[in-house]
Amino acid sequence: MKLKSLLLRYYPPGIMLEYEKSGELRTKSIDLLDLDPSTDVNALVEEIQKAEPLIPASRSDQVKLLIQRLQTKLGQHSNHKFYLFKVLRAHILPLTNVALNKSGSCFITGSYDRTCKLWDTASGEELHTLEGHRNVVYAIAFNNPYGDKIATGSFDKTCKLWSVETGKCYYTFRGHAAEIVCLSFNPQSTLVATGSMDTTAKLWDIQNGEQVCTLTGHSAEIISLSFNTSGNRIITGSFDHTVIVWDAGTGRKLYTLIGHCAEISSASFNWDCSLILTGSMDKTCMLWDATNEKCVATLTCHDDEILDSCFDYTGKLIATASADGTARVFSAATRKCITKLEGHEGEISKISFSPQGNRLLTGSADKTARIWDAQTGQCLQVLEGHTDEIFSCAFNYKGDIIITGSKDNTCRIWR
Repeated sequence: MKLKSLLLRYYPPGIMLEYEKSGELRTKSIDLLDLDPSTDVNALVEEIQKAEPLIPASRSDQVKLLIQRLQTKLGQHSNHKFYLFKVLRAHILPLTNVALNKSGSCFITGSYDRTCKLWDTASGEELHTLEGHRNVVYAIAFNNPYGDKIATGSFDKTCKLWSVETGKCYYTFRGHAAEIVCLSFNPQSTLVATGSMDTTAKLWDIQNGEQVCTLTGHSAEIISLSFNTSGNRIITGSFDHTVIVWDAGTGRKLYTLIGHCAEISSASFNWDCSLILTGSMDKTCMLWDATNEKCVATLTCHDDEILDSCFDYTGKLIATASADGTARVFSAATRKCITKLEGHEGEISKISFSPQGNRLLTGSADKTARIWDAQTGQCLQVLEGHTDEIFSCAFNYKGDIIITGSKDNTCRIWR
């Protein structure tokens, strides 16, 4: 076995090893979830080298440097104020989604106008228009952390794979019998998974453009889909009130999480894949032990449907967003509500943690996005200016750029 490279990951915090085994390139991640600005880096490097035979002594200085850089990053608990940098009249019809590449150097917008557009964040210039779908482009993603490919999922029942550099379409994946509404690359960027209103999900090989397998088991539309950190599991959430966990290698159904009494709105693993978080239109979120499929907690604090939910990148905090116009932060360990985020005047459809985990970003039907202190629940900033509902908002991996997408046909860059 030969170590090829060491990569630093800010999101979630950790080191990624790339190594060669039997001529094949493989990856392994070492998480640094307990790293903080006061950690003794020398002692930590010694610990890592004892536990990880892949890292030779000759690389210890490089590992130390990587961890120090990450430690500096975590120490920047920014009081960064965001300012409107650019308004992009992005599409002639409303946007469906926005997504950033890892560095935040470019981002994509999907739209009802049947296109996806690629933008340069620094200048606000349009780099490519990805044309070819025959209906709404609804689900979009970069293959982060690599960022050289884009996948688009459409109401025309197809998914297309594109080159970021040229804007050309590599493949059109055909096979779904209804609209594609969610998609995701696996972390290794060898597969793209698509979820559809036809009740199935499909896996596609991005090297040869072939369908790998179909995930059959839900009895209603699949509206949420994601891989776990290592890429060996896929989780799907459905309007049939259930969540299914699948083996990504074989497409086999491993188990079904049954407990919600209305449609699922979101489903995700935490970073170490020990817990699963599910949000539902039944006004609750449920926390499940991924090792034994048992529900360990039902989070009940909202008066209306849960529209989004997420873990922070360490898996220690949970955030929920609701149609009742509020958001909540819970401790994953105690399952207790830590704080309530109040101030929006309409439903909150999107919520996400900053990569450092100390801030939350929410997007609302009240035409604003807000930035909150994740511990105290204090609203730190209101991002105003959109003239219609915000349904998509995202931080870049560094947490110093925000993109918001609205039904007013524009997206805004804040920095």
